Amino acid sequence: MRAEAKARLSAFIPKAGRDYAQQRNFDTGPGAPTGVSLLSPYLRMRVLDDVEVVNAVLKRHSPAAADKFIAEVFWRSYWKGWMELRPTVWQSYQNDLADLHNQIQTQSGLRANWEAACLGQTGIAPFDAWAVELAQTGYLHNHARMWFASIWIFTLGLPWQLGADFFLRHLLDGDAAVNTLSWRWVAGIQTPGKTYLARPDNIAKYTNGRFRGVQGLAQHAPAVSAPPAPTPMALPVDQPLKLREPYGVLLHSDDICADWIYAPNPAAIGYASADDLN
Repeated sequence: MRAEAKARLSAFIPKAGRDYAQQRNFDTGPGAPTGVSLLSPYLRMRVLDDVEVVNAVLKRHSPAAADKFIAEVFWRSYWKGWMELRPTVWQSYQNDLADLHNQIQTQSGLRANWEAACLGQTGIAPFDAWAVELAQTGYLHNHARMWFASIWIFTLGLPWQLGADFFLRHLLDGDAAVNTLSWRWVAGIQTPGKTYLARPDNIAKYTNGRFRGVQGLAQHAPAVSAPPAPTPMALPVDQPLKLREPYGVLLHSDDICADWIYAPNPAAIGYASADDLN
């Protein structure tokens, strides 16, 4: 996997400057050439490191030319750090999600609308296409993710938490912080009052006309009501790791590459999935 990730990074580096800035917002559809890097699954699992990627890009491009790409890489780091200092945001999302899953079992209307959205059976052509693409491939272009989330919340009137859960269950690069906070941003919670509205003309332009004249989308995107963000915790104190020999290393889905273990000669290396740890 490490070799595959490095090969993809090397192939993308020539396009990481002005080409990326010009093409990054275009969703060309599944299987079509794309202007984005497709590195996010490797970054998600730390097969590639953020700093490693940025340094490789800066060997080829100036900081100004690669500004858009570098900003996208470090947005991921920012979201992860933001949530690490506010863990109750994740806990609240999990509590809301458990309650909503109970509501799905008892409210037939909510269940029917949620199932139609997840299966791509809403009658909104681009939304349905993206739902199917996500379920089949584990990927959606970032712009499509924003349109999808906006339609889910403001057109279909579904709770954002259920949409975030749908993404997290399918995305190969699904990250708890990035995914949750991105949905909160679209809903007008993360940056209070600032929402994202999916518009037919924008969808038509940035899908190269694949989806023209989309009907029935919400005309307004009122911010979802939510409690204010909690006060951030203090930064944790870095504690050097004191190892006694022999020792083993347990990897998980946030860090699956043993090449990144800063400890020599472990006696054993094991992997535990999220299901194993629950």
